[in-house]
Amino acid sequence: MDTTQITDAPPPTPQPTEAEQKRAARGATRPGDRIFLGLSRGSGILLLVIMAAIAAFLAWRASLAISKDDANFFTAFEWNTQLVPPKFGIAVLAFGTIVSSIIAMVIAVPIAVAIALFLTHYAPRRLSGPIAYVIDLLAAVPSIVYGLWGALILVPHMNGLYGWLNDYLGWTGIFSWQQGAPRSMLTVGILLAIMILPIITNVSREVFRQVPQMHEEAALALGATRWEVIRMAVIPFGRSGVISASMLGLGRALGETMAVATVLSPSFDIQASLLDPGGGTFAQNIASKFGEASETGRDALIASGLVLFVITLLVNGAARMIIARRKEYSGANA
Repeated sequence: MDTTQITDAPPPTPQPTEAEQKRAARGATRPGDRIFLGLSRGSGILLLVIMAAIAAFLAWRASLAISKDDANFFTAFEWNTQLVPPKFGIAVLAFGTIVSSIIAMVIAVPIAVAIALFLTHYAPRRLSGPIAYVIDLLAAVPSIVYGLWGALILVPHMNGLYGWLNDYLGWTGIFSWQQGAPRSMLTVGILLAIMILPIITNVSREVFRQVPQMHEEAALALGATRWEVIRMAVIPFGRSGVISASMLGLGRALGETMAVATVLSPSFDIQASLLDPGGGTFAQNIASKFGEASETGRDALIASGLVLFVITLLVNGAARMIIARRKEYSGANA
């Protein structure tokens, strides 16, 4: 029987401590790397400082206004800062901002995702290129141009849609129409949907282009159809990107000013029907009243801007949470 000679194993090499590793890394870092690290870190810190300064300024001026308010700032259906004491509230503005943004998202997100899928998986290259170029141009159009188009073209042609909704869905109360001018929340939501459509489409298109080719080829090898490949491989991979794109569009819809001010007939009243004129948004109210406002009036408008600032932060935070929860299903780590 063969025997093997057993020899002693060499002693293990001592591993450097964490402090030694950090010192070695610092010593090996080139001056350019240190400069880039410092600039990157300083930029991040500067951004946080700017955000904190904006929040502090808004909170300070808002506290001055709310301390003089003779009405409930969160529930009052009135905005009259010329009274002594002034009375103003954001109930109508919050309702209009949220409702118009929801309408815009409901309309824009499905259409944008469908366009992105068509451009990346269905359209031939000679067709997808020009369409993508036009969409990029639409994303760069100023909001006032959209507002003028909405006031001169969209609003006069909304009567047919309003009449159809009133005939078939008027019994719900939400789509009842009193034959007034179609300068309502539904028109604002449709205009906002048109405005945010290019943003969501562009980001979604770039995300769908990053789907690993082997994922699609594996689905095709298993006998999947084109739609099944999109449903099983493309959409799960790009879900987080689509959510991010939607949040970018929602951010623009929440803060849109001139287009809404051009199309909407504002009033400090909440209408049960989306087709009746009236309502308002934070950005539209600030833009229309800031120039002629008194010192107290400007503080009141800044207070409403603070609420919009907080809503935007909450929306972005919720989006980050959703993306973090769905990251393991996105396919990005495959």
